[in-house]
Amino acid sequence: MKRKPTVGAVLSATALLAGVIQVAAVPAQAGVPSVGQQRDALFSLARAEAGPLARALALGGQEGLIVKDAVADANGDRHLRYHRTFAGLPVVGGDLIVHQRANGSISSVDRDFAGQLALPSLSPKLSADQAAAGATEAVRATLGAAAGAPAQVGATGEAQLVVWAVGDTQRLAYRTVVEGVRADGTPSRQRLITDAATGAVLASDDDIRTVTATGTGTGVHVGAVTLTTQGAGTYQLKDATRGNLSTKDMGVAGNPVFTSGTNVWGNGLPSNRQSAAVDAQYGAATTWDFYKNTFGRVGIRGDGTGTYNRVHYGNNFVNAFWDDLCFCMTYGDGPSNTHPLTELDVTGHEMTHGFTSATAGLGSTGEPGGLNEATSDILGTMVEWYANLPADPPDYFLGEKLDLYGTGLPVGYLDRPSKNGSAKDYWYQGIDGIDPHYSSGPAEHFFYLLAEGSGPKVINGVSYNSPTADGSTLTGIGRDKAAAIWYRAVLIYLMPNSTYKSARAATLNAALDLYSYVERDAVAAAWTAVNVN
Repeated sequence: MKRKPTVGAVLSATALLAGVIQVAAVPAQAGVPSVGQQRDALFSLARAEAGPLARALALGGQEGLIVKDAVADANGDRHLRYHRTFAGLPVVGGDLIVHQRANGSISSVDRDFAGQLALPSLSPKLSADQAAAGATEAVRATLGAAAGAPAQVGATGEAQLVVWAVGDTQRLAYRTVVEGVRADGTPSRQRLITDAATGAVLASDDDIRTVTATGTGTGVHVGAVTLTTQGAGTYQLKDATRGNLSTKDMGVAGNPVFTSGTNVWGNGLPSNRQSAAVDAQYGAATTWDFYKNTFGRVGIRGDGTGTYNRVHYGNNFVNAFWDDLCFCMTYGDGPSNTHPLTELDVTGHEMTHGFTSATAGLGSTGEPGGLNEATSDILGTMVEWYANLPADPPDYFLGEKLDLYGTGLPVGYLDRPSKNGSAKDYWYQGIDGIDPHYSSGPAEHFFYLLAEGSGPKVINGVSYNSPTADGSTLTGIGRDKAAAIWYRAVLIYLMPNSTYKSARAATLNAALDLYSYVERDAVAAAWTAVNVN
């Protein structure tokens, strides 16, 4: 994704922006807008700008803009993320980001679909019922009859008519949500786009982001920690200082929030049901703190709202997943229900799926899916570095405490992703056809090289030896700068259909936004080192 030329139009800024530029991570005081009020004001400004922006960008007369997100820099620059509509229909693939200076002038525009929309007809050949039935059958086939899933698959609601605009293609389509259950018991909620004339599946995405790299643990992964709870006499595992984030027990009828009469939780053993809850609650609180204290983002959506955890899901469930609909994380107890999958970098990974969904909206397949998974692995790893726990010393490995294969080895590696036997170190033509948990490798490798550099080294007592595709020798710029660049790229520049080349352009822009040409050149060299040019 490249920066677009400046559009010759200046839009009036409003006094509403005053006091809204910086989302302060402090309690509301008299005369000082709260985080929610500041965000609402910025969204109101973005909505007011939608009409003038549509005209300034020369969109067609039937096209409109709906605000998805709005971010303001400390210097007053604004980044307005919009969904596009055509004749009142949502445009899938039509998202755009308008970058404004503080005075309201447009500095650049990033678009998924650059052209004007012009459909010859808005009359579909298939009915909504036919589209829903076809989408359901498509999902039934992907989940597989062997799992007993077909009886549990069905469309939720009527298929919605949309405009499909991806690449150079635009056509009338249906968007259908189909729910089901995967072979391992993980729920599935797929959003399918099907051609309104033929019923062919154009794209699919799953709302529920899963971690396939799951395995066994050893009780409470985080060790002895301090928790913020709620109550007196009877305490709840609920944190009012972090958006009321809480942890629930799915093994008890009604899935209640965990309670205690002593405010002492768990004993570090999986046989105590509270032990997994301690991991999950601490992990969610630490991830909240990481985003707030590192990037000034209050809550995963940036709106001050906390998520919640669900532990003890299913029976012998060896997985964990993020669900956009409930805005929550769910953890299984692993083999024999004795190994809860609540490691800290797993929590950071899952919550980051929520951040990505609220911003870039990257899909779950192809190169966008790889970038989605990489974002969760990168920022989930940074949560571990932020926590710096004695029980879980930070490193560039993924799920190192889970011992998935009984070998004592990590599930994943940022320094050389291929060491797990499946992930890829470098980009290649066709990488979009593999599992996104493996196509994420080049981006994770890029991040490690950008942060720490190439070759053998010992970091925090752990040995690494990271290669480069071009044989270059790289010196890192530090993990904090690298994380800030990646975060800004996702927040400001990436879009649902972004590719690896888009990510290169986005991080180059982010590096120059935040730092200097020194960091920008380091970003370019790190991408070249993983064969993204």
